[in-house]
Amino acid sequence: MNSLNFIFILFVCITLYCPPQSFTLAQSVQLSDQTLSPFSVALDNLQIQINYTFENIGLLRRAMTHASYSEENNKALSVLGVRLIEASVALQLLTKNVDASSKELNSRIVEIDNIATSCALDGTHLGLQNIVRVSFKTSSMAPAVVCGAFRAIFGAIAVDTGSLDEGGRVFWKVHEGGVGRAMAM
Repeated sequence: MNSLNFIFILFVCITLYCPPQSFTLAQSVQLSDQTLSPFSVALDNLQIQINYTFENIGLLRRAMTHASYSEENNKALSVLGVRLIEASVALQLLTKNVDASSKELNSRIVEIDNIATSCALDGTHLGLQNIVRVSFKTSSMAPAVVCGAFRAIFGAIAVDTGSLDEGGRVFWKVHEGGVGRAMAM
């Protein structure tokens, strides 16, 4: 018997007599290497912080990717996040006081979603400046970058669930839960 036939017979025997788990070992090592990247670990920790687990982790990856880093970025999710936050603030205020003026409503929305104060502060307290992927020419600590990533999280949650409700719920838990500057409504 030549060595090629021996290797073939050995391969057939291993295939027939070894449990399927032995063939997935290489695959699981490869997958565990991917999930143990610093970015993946940071995304896992972020999900714990916000108390929401993504069905599609790719949405969170995109939410934590600035336009300077990739064409697949958080811009659209951030736009959705802004609208979600605005609607959520309006709903909460009007639920508590249906007679609130449009001026008061706009003032609350601007105050909560202000890049230089509330939005960037909430994002910084989540540590987004250490997670968001940016190009080497862009500062991940810039308030607009942190705020964009912060907003994109809630847009990503809305897409993940197919509903604005969960994104709004998570926003209020993060915003009022001591993560950022809590607003009295």
